[in-house]
Amino acid sequence: MTAQDMVQDKGVGEKKWRRRSLLALLVLIPLTLAVEAYDRVKALLADNDLYPRRVAWGQSAHFGGSDWKLTDLRGAFGMKNLPPDSVPVLADFSVTVGDPDLPKLWLGCKVMLIDAEGRHWSPTSIVSLRTPDNVQTCISAIFSGAKAGDMLNLRETFLVPKDVTKTIRPAVGVGSERPYFLLFQLEKD
Repeated sequence: MTAQDMVQDKGVGEKKWRRRSLLALLVLIPLTLAVEAYDRVKALLADNDLYPRRVAWGQSAHFGGSDWKLTDLRGAFGMKNLPPDSVPVLADFSVTVGDPDLPKLWLGCKVMLIDAEGRHWSPTSIVSLRTPDNVQTCISAIFSGAKAGDMLNLRETFLVPKDVTKTIRPAVGVGSERPYFLLFQLEKD
């Protein structure tokens, strides 16, 4: 074999490896992008309440290891020192604990109000109303030491514009159920 033949063989081998490398890149780049996109979509879905599970008025729904029921949604009128055209709204729930591991199942517990246009309101601390001793918030209930079969009374207070009071619906999201959340219907729905 001559030196020229060796150089020619080396060139053929090098071309094969270049082709193989390019083909590998054609496979690996889209695969890498897909894995990155999957991780981001998974994180997005895990942190957000995206898909409602509708609960009819007066019904309860099993969610986050417990049975949730909306017991009341009402305005608290006659209060002073509130922003103009705003109304405090109280959302009361009765929750029967199934699985008592609330710190795990209810992590990121979020009660909210959602109007017909999809706008969300979170609970407020601006309005402070007296509540009975046996009433808790979603977050305080997590650390209450509740046992299976216990009945928890939860209340969250919101401050919403007057014009949305007819279209708001209470909703509940917990970490163990995301991206799903409960959307409670009212008696008139």
